[in-house]
Amino acid sequence: MRTTLTYWLTSRFSAGVEYNPRAGRVSPLANLLAIRETGNRPALVVGTSSDRIGTPSGQAFYATLSKNLKRETGLPIAPYGGVVYGTYEGKVRPIGGLNVGFSESVTSLLIFDGVHVHPTFNVSLKSHNISFLLIRGRDPGLSYSVVF
Repeated sequence: MRTTLTYWLTSRFSAGVEYNPRAGRVSPLANLLAIRETGNRPALVVGTSSDRIGTPSGQAFYATLSKNLKRETGLPIAPYGGVVYGTYEGKVRPIGGLNVGFSESVTSLLIFDGVHVHPTFNVSLKSHNISFLLIRGRDPGLSYSVVF
């Protein structure tokens, strides 16, 4: 089980730590909403976190573009795509995914980390977030995070 603590310093920047007991590792987390999404423009997010799911060590540095397409499609979907540099393998990889909103507090996120696909099911309860993951599409995992 992975545990994260995140603090929103501003409405566009968060920082925190991630603890992965399986790897025995604490990693820094940071996200910056560099460009806000508009009706015609995707959002740009840059940040850092632990390297991709399943690596024993390493840090990732990424940039993604995301766009909520509900207005265009009538469906509660938001795809994203971008690039990541992972220090574990020392490579730049394409990344992407699709967020599906079932309600304000229940979502599903399909994550492609540049190597594997990881489906997730997420429930948000105020500042608590619980995610069920299928790592590499087969190995179950659980993530709990608190935003403060």
